[in-house]
Amino acid sequence: MPIASLAMYVSPPPVAHATRQLWEALGRRLRDYGLDAPDALDDDVRYDEAWLRPDLLFGQTCGYPYVRHLRGKVQLVASPVYDLPGCEGPLKCSFIIVNAGSPVQSIAQLRGARAAINEPGSNSGYNLLRHSIAPHAVDGRFFSSVIETGGHRASIDAVSSGAADVAAIDCVTFGNTLRFDPERVAGLRILAETVRGPGLPFITAATTPAKDLVILRRALAETIADPALAETCDTLSLRGISLLGDADYEMLAEFDRIAVHHGYPAIA
Repeated sequence: MPIASLAMYVSPPPVAHATRQLWEALGRRLRDYGLDAPDALDDDVRYDEAWLRPDLLFGQTCGYPYVRHLRGKVQLVASPVYDLPGCEGPLKCSFIIVNAGSPVQSIAQLRGARAAINEPGSNSGYNLLRHSIAPHAVDGRFFSSVIETGGHRASIDAVSSGAADVAAIDCVTFGNTLRFDPERVAGLRILAETVRGPGLPFITAATTPAKDLVILRRALAETIADPALAETCDTLSLRGISLLGDADYEMLAEFDRIAVHHGYPAIA
């Protein structure tokens, strides 16, 4: 039995519940089309381990690891279109956040601040932030210190608690948190938006037959458009899909190259 893994947007709890509902509906539709689709999402496999599983029927990855490691090893199914501030069709930005009481009014004024990143492999928490900071870096340095939190929520908490001064939060994660866990972001403000790039693509294994890829795309679009799933998709702020290709995601690799060109290959 192939697996399905959707572990990129799984908080707060209403989002996690809606994600499970979305897959249950999509899985039923895929089975109606004759595909061998699991009844439930696989919650046992790590999110990043699922990406290269040969039995991955449906998953979601971040665009930055896609351009760095996954191109040619997985197939793009579609890119989600979310209806949240910071999103523009399949493109999305990150919000550079600071404590609400911070006197900082510009990115340049963050020099010497303490930064929180979720992980170096993240587009929204790392690649887009580095692109924003790179023009201001001197000799490869800008921040006084950098901590790795392991996740966007932990980065939000680090800035809120004062353990860090700044972080870049994926606008979908920030929007979901603002809707369903507003206390978590109550003490924060958005200092700036990063550039926009294509969002987290849905993927399938490289071995998935072309005819099954067509069915995946059709069933996904039909599921999101199904009136019976309107409440679920509203919880996810999911409005549709866009069929982006590898060339569209290349801009994320270009953001990486621009930072290196500025002498800022790593956030420091």
